[in-house]
Amino acid sequence: MAAAINSILLKIKPKIKIKICNPLSGCARSSSRRSASPSILQLFFSTTTLTYADADSDCSNETNATADANPNFIHPSADVHPNAITGHGVSIGPYCTIGSSVKLGNGCRLYPGSHVFGNTEIGDHCLLMPGAVVGDHLPGRTVLGRSNVIGHHAVIGVKCQDLKYKPGDECFLLIGDNNEIREHTSIHRSSKSSDKTVIGDNNLIMGSCHIAHDCKIGNNNIFANSTLLAGHVVVEDYTHTAGAIVVHQFCHIGSFSFVGGGSVVSQDVPKYTMVAGERAELRGLNLEGLRRHEFTATEVGINRTFILMALVKLTDNLLLM
Repeated sequence: MAAAINSILLKIKPKIKIKICNPLSGCARSSSRRSASPSILQLFFSTTTLTYADADSDCSNETNATADANPNFIHPSADVHPNAITGHGVSIGPYCTIGSSVKLGNGCRLYPGSHVFGNTEIGDHCLLMPGAVVGDHLPGRTVLGRSNVIGHHAVIGVKCQDLKYKPGDECFLLIGDNNEIREHTSIHRSSKSSDKTVIGDNNLIMGSCHIAHDCKIGNNNIFANSTLLAGHVVVEDYTHTAGAIVVHQFCHIGSFSFVGGGSVVSQDVPKYTMVAGERAELRGLNLEGLRRHEFTATEVGINRTFILMALVKLTDNLLLM
């Protein structure tokens, strides 16, 4: 029966050109099925050629010529507000949503089902994976720099989970360049207009992490899966957390420090140190981290002296209490 219907439809539309492009991998390569009769769904729904301006694509010269003539691609099912501003070479996949105050930089790629809301600016060459949500319909602003990757179903720049936030107050999130924010991560805006949630450059934030309101994250940090930072936490540069750690609000994590897996951090972590435990305790210098960052033996010795002096001072303070 299906073969008979196909033959009738082919007589009605014998010259339909079908080319199906995948937004994840570019245009499909030719295969042995190319000469086969198109299916009923293809005949009815594939009457146009859809191409993605995908830097990883291995499409044919014909497709590349089409992309050059029209560098932006917006899928017909995407909901893009006419007031939204998009740069050159932007690719917006099926069922995406782009709000009225959104600005997308050059070369941004939004995979199917990703959404950008509110007063949000996304820099050049950023990538939003399927299900990612950036921004919210709130006073204030969310800003992402260049070359950031927002993972599957990550939620970035939404209202904080803090009862002191007052509806109508401006709130802010600023993210730098070259950050990889993986799947199911949540990063919230500030809790008040006088503060900001800030993330620097070159950070790897693995799956299911949470960065709460008013946190200040530096550069070149690695947060393993399920690293949870409460509000107002400060993390300096080149820190490394193992998986499933919790940091209490207002804590300060020093540069080149390491937090062991499953730790609960309720006090500040000094620079260059390693802490671990159900209530994290000092375990010594982060020797492996210092070695990887090419600290010399002399520098390591100086840091060891610094830590010993800090411990002596802490002990003296406890004895005076």
